[in-house]
Amino acid sequence: MGTSLNTFIEIFNTNFEVDEETVQLKKIVIPIIQRDYAQGRIDAEINRIRERFLDSLHQAIKDAPITLDFVYGDINANGVMTPLDGQQRLTALFLLHWYVAKKENIDASEQLFLENFSYETRYSARDFCSFLNKFNPLFTNKLSEEIVDQAWFPLDWKKDPTISSMLVMLDAIQDEFAKTQGIWEKLTDKAITFYFLPIKDMGLTDELYIKMNSRGKPLTQFEHFKAELEREFRKIDEPMTKRIIKKIDLDWTDMLWRYRGDDNVIDDEFLRYFKFICDIICYQNGGSTQGKSNDEFDLLKEYFSDENNNVMANIQTLEKYFDCWCCLQGENTPDKFLEQFISHEHQAGKIKRDEINIFNDCVRNYGDILGNGNRKFPLNRIVLLYAIIAYLLNKDIITSDEFRRRLRIVNNLIQNSEDEISDSELRSSGNRMPAILKQVDAIIKTGTIDDSIEKNLNLNQLAEEALKITWLKNNQDKAEALFELEDHELLQGQISIVGLEHAEYFLRFQSLFSCSLDLIDCALISIGYYGQRENKGWRYQLGSKKKKNMKSWRNLFHKSSNDGFERTKDVLAQLLSRYDSFTDDLLTEIINTYINDCETNNNYEWRYYYIKYDLFRPGSFGKYCWDDFEKRPYEFFVMQTETKISEYTYQPFLKAVYKDKLSKDHYGQRAIDGDNYTVCENAAYVVKKTSTDEEVQRLSIAQNDQGIDTEDRIKKLQLFLNSEIKEDNEGMAV
Repeated sequence: MGTSLNTFIEIFNTNFEVDEETVQLKKIVIPIIQRDYAQGRIDAEINRIRERFLDSLHQAIKDAPITLDFVYGDINANGVMTPLDGQQRLTALFLLHWYVAKKENIDASEQLFLENFSYETRYSARDFCSFLNKFNPLFTNKLSEEIVDQAWFPLDWKKDPTISSMLVMLDAIQDEFAKTQGIWEKLTDKAITFYFLPIKDMGLTDELYIKMNSRGKPLTQFEHFKAELEREFRKIDEPMTKRIIKKIDLDWTDMLWRYRGDDNVIDDEFLRYFKFICDIICYQNGGSTQGKSNDEFDLLKEYFSDENNNVMANIQTLEKYFDCWCCLQGENTPDKFLEQFISHEHQAGKIKRDEINIFNDCVRNYGDILGNGNRKFPLNRIVLLYAIIAYLLNKDIITSDEFRRRLRIVNNLIQNSEDEISDSELRSSGNRMPAILKQVDAIIKTGTIDDSIEKNLNLNQLAEEALKITWLKNNQDKAEALFELEDHELLQGQISIVGLEHAEYFLRFQSLFSCSLDLIDCALISIGYYGQRENKGWRYQLGSKKKKNMKSWRNLFHKSSNDGFERTKDVLAQLLSRYDSFTDDLLTEIINTYINDCETNNNYEWRYYYIKYDLFRPGSFGKYCWDDFEKRPYEFFVMQTETKISEYTYQPFLKAVYKDKLSKDHYGQRAIDGDNYTVCENAAYVVKKTSTDEEVQRLSIAQNDQGIDTEDRIKKLQLFLNSEIKEDNEGMAV
């Protein structure tokens, strides 16, 4: 069995060695089980592919020859070949040769081979091919119109999908080649070739044909893409072209084969990785992908044609980016290689990620968009995959252990640079991706942060990683404890909230946050106010009791534009300093001690109420609103959404007593009672008339010189309301 390079003309009456036997190919027959000819279907995608395919054939006639990839076929003892793969290309070549033979009045003896191509998908398709070979068009109208007008063409044939597709293709061929002369000479001079792999006595069952032809696509654009790539490369360098095409057909296909989809081909996977490489080339040259075409043919033209001054460097990048995965030794496939460095959970020597096989993720999803408009393979994964490839390209100078440490640095930076690595940032004039990739290069190759690169990753995290690099030189024995802390779900690489100055707190933090989140929240607030004000706004962040919503804690533990990070860190440090490990019982003891002290000393800070009454901590998003936290700490309300005041917002001091009487129209800031409503001020409850807002009654709250309640205002309001109810009842009794 051997592969040969053939033209459509030559393949007929050619001898092939098949299983040590010589078989002469005399006829090509598309079998009944094969799908209909689809290249002439009418829809936007197929139209685009058909136009590109014919353009590539036209360029082969006018300029450089082209090879159309592999055709596989079974040859029986009578020399009849039935294609297993390649039906679409063979049919297109049949129609092109028919058109040229008729247009250029080629001698009948030279075009006899056309009669040896036939369809058996339907009798109508077989008969159409037979009649077509005998027909000599005038070329005065569209070919399809001339053909349909013939007496031998029944109108029912227009309903045959293969025949209707052939008619569309013939019209497209006529449009493309009508003004071109001397086409037959070029066809006989090997302008268009394909590889043919003969397969004899393989037992090609209907089941196998269905499997090989159930790609879900009427036409594979990869075949056209590869042909156009070959044509562009041949303009630049012939030996390089042969090397690349061979790698595509063998090494790169073998490497990608394990990632093939249900269609049993690697076309889409190849093109997705190709698009990734094009985007990397764009970033490396200081550009942005925003507004650029995502069409692989446009990308091919932009980066890999002789119109690009850096085309040879780009081709080298393309080759290296594929080769680096092929060069993994032995059983060290991309999957197994990545498993050595990435894990779902914390493991020594690995980074923690949701996706382990990021290469598989790339070839499956690159360039695809989710329903919400986001990328299926987002920018942060582009950066991580780039870092891994940077190592593969420099394995001769970077040890495996060095890479493990450096990949962790990159991963920490990625996880804490959400704003910097974002499409919104990419769209702005301050596109950071070129600088980000430069920084990643520096880290992977040298293990250090390059301070000279401006406007790249998150500044806070860059500073922290630089500190860690220095700290670890003197604290290698604590390295694994640090890495385990970095992998905590609340920290995700940023450990500033604990700090390198307290290595003994690394394990304590993990012990603490294995406890009840509600108890942690209350224990922290009993020590001091640990919350943060959002970017000088009116929203304040505290923790949340719900494990499904950990974002509130992450907001607190990651440096940002919020005010109060150092205060949060200080309160957390005070709690961590108390015990080597934590339990719910220990936290409950801390909380109860604080409550008892407040009640014993009649000192009811707002924090007391926050801990004492569960409704102050609904656990939604940990968001609160204060107009003036310093001067009026008791005037605040609890939010039930992450960013907006809604009808479910409420004033907790009112809700504790009035429960369901809070007005949704006033965002829970009023308790409605008949014709009056009550509001909570910093040192009093005030009753007002609904109609005039006139003050009716005031229930003052005793406070000390620091403005702190010296009586429980919630209990006082309850007693007040109960006494009023009692008086009303006594009055009714009298």
